[in-house]
Amino acid sequence: MTDAQSVRDGAAPAGVWAAPGRVNLIGEHTDYNDGFVLPVALPQAARADVRLRTDGLLRLHSEQAGGGPVELAVADLVPGGVDGWAKYPAAVVWTLRAAGYGVGGADVRIDSSVPTGAGLSSSAAIECVVATAYNDLHGLGLDGPALARLAQRAENEFVGVPCGIMDQMASVCCTEGNALFLDTRDLAQRQVPLDLAGAGLRLLVIDTRVKHDLADGAYAELRAGCERAAALLGLPALRDLDPAGLAAALERLPAELRPPVRHVVTENARVREAIAHLDLGDLAALGPILTAGHASLRDDYEVSCPETDLAVDTAVAAGALGARMTGGGFGGSVIALTAADTLDAVAAAVTTAFTDAGYAAPRTFTAVPARGAHRIG
Repeated sequence: MTDAQSVRDGAAPAGVWAAPGRVNLIGEHTDYNDGFVLPVALPQAARADVRLRTDGLLRLHSEQAGGGPVELAVADLVPGGVDGWAKYPAAVVWTLRAAGYGVGGADVRIDSSVPTGAGLSSSAAIECVVATAYNDLHGLGLDGPALARLAQRAENEFVGVPCGIMDQMASVCCTEGNALFLDTRDLAQRQVPLDLAGAGLRLLVIDTRVKHDLADGAYAELRAGCERAAALLGLPALRDLDPAGLAAALERLPAELRPPVRHVVTENARVREAIAHLDLGDLAALGPILTAGHASLRDDYEVSCPETDLAVDTAVAAGALGARMTGGGFGGSVIALTAADTLDAVAAAVTTAFTDAGYAAPRTFTAVPARGAHRIG
């Protein structure tokens, strides 16, 4: 897709924008608990050619979905009223209007290289690219965190997934060459240099090709359980539970809430540990932190699956410094931190293990910290 390609009736777009997917180094299922996260934006991104309309229609086309465009009347948009991929851009327009911005229709052509269903925030990339385009074209003056909040509201209220803020903040606010250390309570952020190549390291992404659907209720149940636990402990959120008091707090909770609470508290501690190592320039020390995070997601939070477990175990056995699932879980992707000279061997070992287990071959690529949402044409 080029800048000159038409979006509507042969007319050129008013501009072209891009917003990336992400991998999360550490800090999983902590964002909706007001905790800490450490995501990295990917070079894979959603691109959008956008041209405003004056007739109240939202005309959407996806290069990946194929078929003809989806046409929606902006005035008729309601939560739950749009199915498929089109609900993500529609959600942003609805949310802008619900927030009091007098925006209307547009022609939007989306071409995304972010794998869908892989735990790499393909939906957030679409939401953020549309939000960024509307912000620019309408001169709304929204900064990065405000755009992320808007995109999160679109996912929560229109799409129906009670996600936290990490994916949207990563897609909007990450910068090239850095990881984003984010406090999801107040959105305080710090760009942390992540020169993997300079340290002789690579971050391998393994897309297991196991599709997940966070709208199926499991994600909502997990969040509700965390909120219930915080209420029982008299805390605003699980982020406020000091690790030193974890054991005593667990004794006050019903048995079914103890493992997820343990995960959230220890995962926040792992983010802080990871930041301490990065600030010292010791990137290799991230490896064991990743593996410990996966064990917690597998055993305490119970969001892993046989394919992601196999990818993690095989990668570590083949020489990776550490590995874990990334994203909401129930499938998706695994990240493995490797030395540069063992990258190919680790990828090959995982592929062989999947073949031997009768699974579809995984897709692998190397993650390089990329730039957040921006106009490209």
